[in-house]
Amino acid sequence: MTVTPLGLFCEPGGFYIDPSRPVDRAVVSHGHADHARPGHRAVLATPDTLAIMRARFGEDRAGDVQQPLGYGESVTVNGVRITLLPAGHVLGSAQVALEWRGSRIVVSGDYKRRRDPTCAGFEVMECDVFVTEATFALPVFRHPPDSHEIRRLLDSVALFPERAHVVGAYALGKTQRIIALLREAGWDRPVYLHGAVEKLCTLYESLGVPLGDLRPVPKGLKRGHPPILAGEIVLAPPSAEATPWARRLADPVTCAASGWMTVRQRAKLRGVELPLIVSDHADWDELLETIEEVRAPEIWVTHGRDDALVHALSLRGIRGRALHLVGRGDEEDEGAPEAPSTEEEADKARGAH
Repeated sequence: MTVTPLGLFCEPGGFYIDPSRPVDRAVVSHGHADHARPGHRAVLATPDTLAIMRARFGEDRAGDVQQPLGYGESVTVNGVRITLLPAGHVLGSAQVALEWRGSRIVVSGDYKRRRDPTCAGFEVMECDVFVTEATFALPVFRHPPDSHEIRRLLDSVALFPERAHVVGAYALGKTQRIIALLREAGWDRPVYLHGAVEKLCTLYESLGVPLGDLRPVPKGLKRGHPPILAGEIVLAPPSAEATPWARRLADPVTCAASGWMTVRQRAKLRGVELPLIVSDHADWDELLETIEEVRAPEIWVTHGRDDALVHALSLRGIRGRALHLVGRGDEEDEGAPEAPSTEEEADKARGAH
């Protein structure tokens, strides 16, 4: 396995893992834009990830040849055995296990260790080299239970019934997870959606993830129409609260669901009234727990706070290596261009005229 300007390249297999630009042969860990790119000639991924890529890029841009591989199934390419394991990040997300000449490398992609009702949970596989993300690799990041944060949201809705609650959440994975967690907490009323997140919610349901009563935020209101959706919960891209779209809502409480909400200054700078610490990545303790469980003598760190994690590994007698891959972003960052934030952009993304 070598690091190239395009990303991780498996030399004997002749394929890349999550390449940053179109290549002949790609193994894609999950559907987020910093891992799944359009225009590859051949793509191997889980069936759900391929469905997400088709929905986002179009049938003709998700790979000229699309090879689905289910969790726990294996295929051999030029003598390299490829197995996909659940990563627990979003629907369809996978770790990529590579076996060649008696050694095993596991590339985690992005992952979390918390239970998520919308996707399969992370599975541990022991290996010789573990390639891990490090998005929240600082001791300050210790995420509270999801149920605690959802209860804070519901308590706020009860406290301010005259206001709409607008939760900024990433379009793929985070939005659907928040909805599912709300359902588990007993919220059986409609959840209202910004146009930019509707398509992927519909896709999740078509792939067997029930989300309950979902409704679009009403459009076409006449000038002077009273504010709407008081006492309701609205899901939208993180940047939508700052657009004219939000003005139709009843005195909206601005919320944001992200691991970054641990950093209160970050929430304050964004004008977030109710920060919700709900992350789709492993926190500091979970990163170290995972590294201990895979029992790999060598750990490669792909992005995030690699310096802190590599140092922590050295104190444990584990070899750490920062890979500094190009093109890896953070989909929990409010600046990530993952979903359109205006209804006009959302309509264009859906192909509306």
